[in-house]
Amino acid sequence: MDDVFKALADANRRRLLDSLNARNGQSLRELCAGLDMARQSVSKHLAVLEAAELVTTTWNGREKLHFLNVAPINAVADRWISRYHRQHAHALADLQRALEEQSMSDTVFVYTTYINTTPERLWQALTDPAFTRRYWGGVALESDWTVGSPVKWQNAPGEEFKDLGQVVLESDPYRRLSYSWHTYQPEHAELFGWSDEELAERLKEKRSKVTFDIEPQGAGVRAVKLTVTHDEFEPGSAMLEAVSKGWPELLASMKTLLETGEPLPMLEHSGSDS
Repeated sequence: MDDVFKALADANRRRLLDSLNARNGQSLRELCAGLDMARQSVSKHLAVLEAAELVTTTWNGREKLHFLNVAPINAVADRWISRYHRQHAHALADLQRALEEQSMSDTVFVYTTYINTTPERLWQALTDPAFTRRYWGGVALESDWTVGSPVKWQNAPGEEFKDLGQVVLESDPYRRLSYSWHTYQPEHAELFGWSDEELAERLKEKRSKVTFDIEPQGAGVRAVKLTVTHDEFEPGSAMLEAVSKGWPELLASMKTLLETGEPLPMLEHSGSDS
């Protein structure tokens, strides 16, 4: 946590985060063009932000893209919010929310977190229905997790598993999992206040996909780096808005469950925006 405060203490690094908050997924060239700083200076500042886990990166071919990572901000907020009643914490929550919300010109959401667990246990947390139900507010996912297989969705224990058209796209146990995401459901229309006509129009959007990359952190270290990339959204997608709020909460609950044996109380049986 000291690294986070040290990284945020520099005005130029805050400008870089502001730039990524306005438009996520920028290359070094794009970041340099938007700021009056030399390329070498930008690279050094980005290295500090990456070391503090405030910035995470992915590769698009040979181009390295940079994304704002809200996990450390969540950790800072959680450390002190737990001391207050929730209704007294809205001011602090606004900071977290401001960093979680992405520009609607973006078409990708990226989130990186480090979990004190093993790749095998994390894979189980992502694929075992009994496990997902504990941290996903009662939601369970069912699949044999082979490429081309459906990923079925159960909203609450005892309900029928529904086929929402989600399909496994990649499956490399303990390393990488990817599947297509569901389209809009009636609850989305209620959440966003859409009419039947607006929902029908939104259903024309192409499906997005979510990918989980699992990286063990060195021999003898019981820690795993998890990067979640949810992409292939259309510009202005309401689904991107929903998952950008839902994934940080969901992953925080999964991390807590893996590390303590219990999910976050505020999320247990409460569901997710996604």
